Amino acid sequence: MKISFEVALLLFLLSFVEIYSQHLDSVFLQLNKSADYIKRHTEILSSDTFEGRGTGTTGGYLAAKYIASEFAKYGLKPVRQDDSFYHSIPMHGSYPLKSSELKIYSNDDEIFLELNKDYLLYKSGQQTFTPVPLPLVFVGFGIVAPEFDYNDYQSVDVEGKIVVFLDGEPESDDAAYFNGAAPTIYNYALSKQRIALSRGAAGSILIPDTASKNWNKIVDDFTFEDVNLAYSASNNLSLIINPDALTLLFMNSGFNYKQILLMKKEHRLQSIELNTRLSFKGEYLQRDFIAQNVLGIIEGKNSDLKDSYLIISSHYDHLGIGPAVNGDSIYNGTLDNAIGVAVLLELARQYAEKSHSIERSIIFLALTGEEKGLLGSSYYIDNPLVPLYKTIANINIDGIALFRDFQSVVGVGSDFSTLEDFLAEAANQMNLKIEPIPPKFRVFEAFNQSDQLSFASAGIPSILVLEGTKNKNKSEEEVLSAFIDYMVKRYHTPFDDASQELDYLAAAQHMDVLFRLSSLLLNSENVPEWKSGSPFINARLRSIAEKR
Repeated sequence: MKISFEVALLLFLLSFVEIYSQHLDSVFLQLNKSADYIKRHTEILSSDTFEGRGTGTTGGYLAAKYIASEFAKYGLKPVRQDDSFYHSIPMHGSYPLKSSELKIYSNDDEIFLELNKDYLLYKSGQQTFTPVPLPLVFVGFGIVAPEFDYNDYQSVDVEGKIVVFLDGEPESDDAAYFNGAAPTIYNYALSKQRIALSRGAAGSILIPDTASKNWNKIVDDFTFEDVNLAYSASNNLSLIINPDALTLLFMNSGFNYKQILLMKKEHRLQSIELNTRLSFKGEYLQRDFIAQNVLGIIEGKNSDLKDSYLIISSHYDHLGIGPAVNGDSIYNGTLDNAIGVAVLLELARQYAEKSHSIERSIIFLALTGEEKGLLGSSYYIDNPLVPLYKTIANINIDGIALFRDFQSVVGVGSDFSTLEDFLAEAANQMNLKIEPIPPKFRVFEAFNQSDQLSFASAGIPSILVLEGTKNKNKSEEEVLSAFIDYMVKRYHTPFDDASQELDYLAAAQHMDVLFRLSSLLLNSENVPEWKSGSPFINARLRSIAEKR
């Protein structure tokens, strides 16, 4: 029996549609399975049992143990030679006590300031002891930026003195001058503190901008334990002062805070020797403890490539137990970052099932101490378990898609390296667009705010992949509004818990992007490289030269 061409074509098309439909069903089932795993991990890690996973707390240890047990269940191998999934980190914690004494001196006046009411400590510990009253100097924004021909210290000598500076940096509409509307590294308090130290200052005082955050909210942010790596260099005195107490700093100086704000508005700030001095004697509750990073490895199958590594990281710590809000004192950190660790664990499970298909080795790294200043990733970089120069890239997970069917992604930091090309290929496989960080969110300087910065600073090309604003079923305004709502109402509060509406299928789709990106990196003959002009390229060249 002869079959006409038209009938044959129709039968072919029907069989193709059936096969394609079966493929889509398989993909959907796989995503739903992943969503179930991610949901289970998220709900466990962010439950009250884990007490907010504070660094060096019972809840933090329980979280590390849970992650290690999942790695073992999937068949991952320890990276350490002692067959432990833990990378133990010596840390030091400190709380300042209200018995601490901060005094301001002006002529014959001696005035006590009260902790929390009048001031807060950025760093606590014996290194902040300032027994002899030291003179104060106002230094504008406290910035030295040669590339912008800007120097707040040009006309004053601050050696052995305590500097006072404003929050922020010079306002600009010119992208060539302090990045225009986007912040530079000079915007951060840590940068200002380091500049002050480099100029010989004995300490620093930050005047916060309370327009966006009132003093009580700032006090809440400083309620948590100050934690450092045990071997960290000592810090000098660094304070943040309540603007209501600024009159005391400017006594008898010929200027007041209102005049300072006017000079700021009119772009005519000047540095001023103040006629006041300051002394500080701190009292602290301190402890030394061990916290853990958790690492597992799946070795590549290519004998020539398995000695090169991709690190996928995600921080599992959060704030722990803090000030009660509406009777709830557990800061669960569901979106920050229990769900990110859940995605890390699901990636580990999937790669363990498909380990025969990877050429290079892959390390899954659950980090502690991110909320305390990227401590876990900093410790790993200082004490790497595989050579840094053989680590081809880092994919960090800190932020997971809120809505399913997103149609774009943001590669934070991808423009520094050829990771941009790998992400573009992964996105193309899923018909996703690549978009930049929305302008209104660039103020968050996302690349500098999570653990990818530690890896980049060590020369390892790094990326943070986030959900974009384009979505099949949501407008850009709805996506942006949801993000803003989270940042304003739930971020770093007890309300970031599993009771909020979460879309685990969206998380599974986000995981799929990361799986495709990591697969490309694991199986490519080419490795990511820093682009010319990247601030991290010299660190890479140094690690290669030192074979570190």
